[in-house]
Amino acid sequence: MSPPEYGPPDLPGLEFDPFLAHALEQGPAMKILLPQGGELTECWLVTRYDEVRFVTSDTRFSRRITGRPFPTMNRHLIPMGASVSFIDPPDHTRIRSVVTPAFTEARMKALRPRVETLVGELLDGLETAGPPTDLIEAVVAPLPLTLVGEIFGFAPADLPRIRNWAQGILVRPRDEADVARVRELRDEAAEFFGAVIEERRAAPREDLMTDVARAVDEGRVSADEALAMASLTALNGWHPVRNNLSNMVFALLRRPHLAEALRAGDLSVPLLVEELLRWIPHKNGIGQPRVAVEDVTVGEVTIRAGDFVYVQYWAANRDPDVFACPAEIDADRPGPNHLAFGHGPHYCVAPHLARVQAHVLLPALFARFPGLRLAVPAEEVAFQQDALIRGPVTLPVAW
Repeated sequence: MSPPEYGPPDLPGLEFDPFLAHALEQGPAMKILLPQGGELTECWLVTRYDEVRFVTSDTRFSRRITGRPFPTMNRHLIPMGASVSFIDPPDHTRIRSVVTPAFTEARMKALRPRVETLVGELLDGLETAGPPTDLIEAVVAPLPLTLVGEIFGFAPADLPRIRNWAQGILVRPRDEADVARVRELRDEAAEFFGAVIEERRAAPREDLMTDVARAVDEGRVSADEALAMASLTALNGWHPVRNNLSNMVFALLRRPHLAEALRAGDLSVPLLVEELLRWIPHKNGIGQPRVAVEDVTVGEVTIRAGDFVYVQYWAANRDPDVFACPAEIDADRPGPNHLAFGHGPHYCVAPHLARVQAHVLLPALFARFPGLRLAVPAEEVAFQQDALIRGPVTLPVAW
């Protein structure tokens, strides 16, 4: 029997991908078909928790795929640049080290008072606007965008462009016209980030872009590597957080018992946030592949050298052998650790920045607006169709 073909579906709300649910039932690794050069090509999909952790941390699976054809869920490909996403340690570690000090747990703990102030100001604005209001436009989108701007040192006037680039670049193109638009936006963004790096080389400040420029001057990274790392981190510092905070609020509004427990202080906010991160199917599709550099046994199958392998973190977060009743949100779930931020060397650069925003926003929002509710039926909340990160277009609320 031929392996099944995978195509990323446009799912309503936060519905879990039925293909991934089927893959979990089949075992740790299964063959699937994806387009490559106009034909369907076999590759591997790994979905179980232990095996996903294994593949993403084993050096026999490489992310160095730039310049070679590979099967992908995207029939229309955007050529890859010098992204840190497509290299392995030690180069990967070297390049990441330029930005990771800005996002340590200690730095984010120190940032928390600023997050609290900003959330308070945004909630004041929400109250002034009155219901019904789009919570995303009023609160959720400005929060991470402002913080990214302050951490990187971008001028407030430049933030709308960064937002537009993130929304336009982090998408799945449906045709060659989409590809052309994305490439144009990538060129615009690259020109902007490159210019900021040059400005900081000439006139340093106390911000992350100065750290990036200094790394170039010290020879720790090339100009191209610095540009790719800075732009990737900045765009992903806004778009995924905007969507995941929206998803968290949407999930809680659909579960009044959890919203009320949060409002009353009857549950642990950190535990709730971790459980929402585990439960929410954060991305559309199956991401980026690795290639096996030698034969490797995964579960009960042998993946041959040269085979491409996809891992699915959201499926691993629903592994029934690891998480009891995985389709349910259990605000008291003690563990184990979820894989929402990835695993291994390519673990998310700034998970603590995402966490601190959720830790502050969720309790403040539900305490400030006890009657908070969706202003439209849940099924009428439209979700983005082609974005790589799942999330609602708008989130109309009333109170």
